[in-house]
Amino acid sequence: MLPLLGLCFALPLCAGLLEEARSWEDTSDQVGLRIPRQVRLLQRLKTKPLMTEFSVKSTIISRYAFTTVACRMLNRGSEDQEVTFQMQIPAAAFITNFTALIGDKVYQGEITEREKRNGDKVKEKRNKTIEDNGEKGTETFRASAVLPSKDKAAFLLSYEELLQRRLGKYEHVVSVRPQQLVGRLTVEVTVLERPGIAELEVLGLQNSRQRGSGRGPDDSGPPPSTVINQNETFAKVVFKPSVVQQAKIAQNGILGDFIVRYDVNREQSIGDIQVLDGYFVHYFAPKDLPPLPKNVVFVLDSSASMVGTKLRQTKDALFTILHDLRPQDHFNIVGFSNRIKVWKDHLVSVTPNSIRDGKVYIHHMSPSGGTDINGALQRGIQLLNDYVAHNDIEDRSVSLVVFLTDGKPTVGETHTLKILNNTREAARGRVCIFTVGIGADVDFKLLEKLSLENCGLTRRVHEDHDARAQLIGFYDEIRTPLLSDIRVDYPPSLVERATRTLFPNYFNGSEIVIAGKLVDRAMDRLHVEVTASNSKKFVVLKEDVPVEPRKVGIDVPQSPRPRGRGQEEPNHLERLWSYLTLKELLSAWLQSIEEPERERLRQEAQALAVNHHFLIPFTSMTLKSAPRTEAPEAAYGMSSTSMATGPETVMQSLRGTHLQPGPAVKKPYNPRIKISKTSADGDPHFVVDFPLSNLTVCFNIDGEPGHILRLVSDHADSGVTVNGELIGAPAPPNGHKKQRTYFRTITILVNKPERSYLEITPSRVIVDGGDRLVLPCNQSAVVGRRGLEVSVSANASVTVSIQGTVAFVVLLHLYKKPAPYQRNHLGFYIANGQGLSSNCHGLLGQFLNQEARLIGLSKSPAHPPVPEAGERSEAVLEVKGRQVPVVWKQRRIYNGEEQVDCWFARNNAAGLIDGEYKGYLAAHPFDSETAFGPGLSRGL
Repeated sequence: MLPLLGLCFALPLCAGLLEEARSWEDTSDQVGLRIPRQVRLLQRLKTKPLMTEFSVKSTIISRYAFTTVACRMLNRGSEDQEVTFQMQIPAAAFITNFTALIGDKVYQGEITEREKRNGDKVKEKRNKTIEDNGEKGTETFRASAVLPSKDKAAFLLSYEELLQRRLGKYEHVVSVRPQQLVGRLTVEVTVLERPGIAELEVLGLQNSRQRGSGRGPDDSGPPPSTVINQNETFAKVVFKPSVVQQAKIAQNGILGDFIVRYDVNREQSIGDIQVLDGYFVHYFAPKDLPPLPKNVVFVLDSSASMVGTKLRQTKDALFTILHDLRPQDHFNIVGFSNRIKVWKDHLVSVTPNSIRDGKVYIHHMSPSGGTDINGALQRGIQLLNDYVAHNDIEDRSVSLVVFLTDGKPTVGETHTLKILNNTREAARGRVCIFTVGIGADVDFKLLEKLSLENCGLTRRVHEDHDARAQLIGFYDEIRTPLLSDIRVDYPPSLVERATRTLFPNYFNGSEIVIAGKLVDRAMDRLHVEVTASNSKKFVVLKEDVPVEPRKVGIDVPQSPRPRGRGQEEPNHLERLWSYLTLKELLSAWLQSIEEPERERLRQEAQALAVNHHFLIPFTSMTLKSAPRTEAPEAAYGMSSTSMATGPETVMQSLRGTHLQPGPAVKKPYNPRIKISKTSADGDPHFVVDFPLSNLTVCFNIDGEPGHILRLVSDHADSGVTVNGELIGAPAPPNGHKKQRTYFRTITILVNKPERSYLEITPSRVIVDGGDRLVLPCNQSAVVGRRGLEVSVSANASVTVSIQGTVAFVVLLHLYKKPAPYQRNHLGFYIANGQGLSSNCHGLLGQFLNQEARLIGLSKSPAHPPVPEAGERSEAVLEVKGRQVPVVWKQRRIYNGEEQVDCWFARNNAAGLIDGEYKGYLAAHPFDSETAFGPGLSRGL
């Protein structure tokens, strides 16, 4: 019995896997005779694992939030069950630890370096993310474990984030979605701000992260049972609803987002500087400044894909935004599809007539054609550059492009790198580009890079009834620029490793944050100089700020730290500095195009993340079992080398050691490890090893594309069936074959102790044991469930272990630039057939419990004669009472050996295999019938 622990980090990809699983669900339900869904649902509800406690504790110190989530589960049923812990976390947060307690066993997370594999490069054209990656987005962390009957489990997750100020408020969001009513549900948020807390409010529970403009206060009020205690610098908010109160909100346990908003008091013009143990943070958010004039071009997608709701809501939002323009602003409108349509040939001033005419122009936009993103950006930037050049107002205004699209480039220049280069060269740092991606099909990675490289921001707007408010909310963040060309200087002899100090713009309601290290911890004053431009003059602020190191007397919630780490209270300013530095390194890595520079940034970010225990794309989390003195039957173990690889979809395996354990999975199989000779790989070439006879036999099967071959058929006894589906390809030039065939899909049906289905392709593995799981083959993963274990080694192999007595290895053959006769395909190897019965059949299975011998051969079969050039060594093979002519040859296989010596049976293995080739054709991928032997089956 193999308890399963599954972990999903970062989880834009998780959403993609769920969508794949749903799409497969409809077809897989047609396979086999299963219990009706309604009955299965009723059975699950009777003994559904009970969540006894769900608690979230957040401590916010100087805008930096430490959050720990704890979840306790109880298996009330009489059988082992899978329990699941799922948590949405802010996309801007970094996971710092994860701990699982299964029964009496503790598994603790440790952040380590992630090994860089060949091909670990970000491709510009990849954009498979379907969840929001914008700052207001979320990622989903998911963990599940098979819990023995009447036993308990607990999960603890820790993450950290710096709250960003938007529209004059900081916002801390906690997802309260335990998926069921909980006996003890608590959310506790503690805020400690030295300058003083201003305007703290708790919003009503919300189910959408995209909440619109936020122009007015939320009048729904705090959710029931919320208690707020507050003084000048300290606030504590507790949300503790009873089961009845939870049921009134949502009976399914999906309550929504618990949101705390607040601001801080500001007095110093130079900003707020805080120091602690050699680290400092500088918050700069000036107010009461006259706004800078805006030169803004709205570039709107009017391609055919914008038809309907998207274009209508975009127009409605733009009508409101145009009314918000100030008299000193200038604007223009560009609509684009496969053609670029400009409202005016120059920017116009804001007047009642120009606003009216602009709204009329937007109203008459109609969707048609493709998407020329490059041409639209070039035209919008050109309009701004021409206006600034002819009016000499660059130092006293801000030039912005607000770019909205719902798709990918399809017309004109479509290459991502060229679009980025063209835009960067045209903007030259003088034009900031703010991008909005509408809907799920947008190339969000492109928009993100366009904004990153051109001093802007990017947001994803979901296509729903609230899209208009989302667009207006995004514009509200940039509607009032107060300063441009901001530069913050500190004495280089006193400050080192400071984060970014140059900022193109400062918008009202936002905040500039800089962190760094102090060279001299004993210093009592720090000289700070800020230079910037506003609408009327060049601003210079200078001040010697008193440095008064303070200790913060408050507990920071932390899950247990792995052994060997210090137990001292964390320095929140050091954490904040490392968080900001990592964000900037990752952003620089994303923008960089030179490989040496990318590698330098990767290594620097990786070292910093490991040192400060942050889970980023370049680090991994290892779950290690804490030592215990209890009896083995009371504990559950985990392979200490199972890895959760960065913010990607990853599964971990918990193994029940209270039962007879199988061999622990050390690591996903390496494709160069010697696996087995008994295999079907390549075109396809079959190899059968007879270890007792010290013989290896090989043969070919010339099937047709679409044929499904029975490889292992033991459904009636061990409950295992393996089938392989063929795909066709042209034959190589000058070859003797008309076409080639390869395995494109391997399907495995496991019927004992319970039914499970596996479908393996070069790109994904689908595991269906009642609950479906889709694993991408380009990410390492290990999953286990009740005697079945699946291990994926990224882009290399998939290993399937059944009851510890049967093991199959499927090799992934992938081509970067395939020739016309090459296809991504699979190789199937039987690594352990001990658990298969003597009645096992199939093209490979029929030979597993057989012996063979050569007759008519003078030399030892273990050392067949090596033929001379042009000479062939022939013999007769006796197997299953039949005599088959064979010829000795060397065959290349792909299990880590260059070649294998074997005796080759010609003519589609006629006489070697039982019956004829056609008798091994299956009707469908999970067909378990067999026409041979005493173990006849009626199929599923």
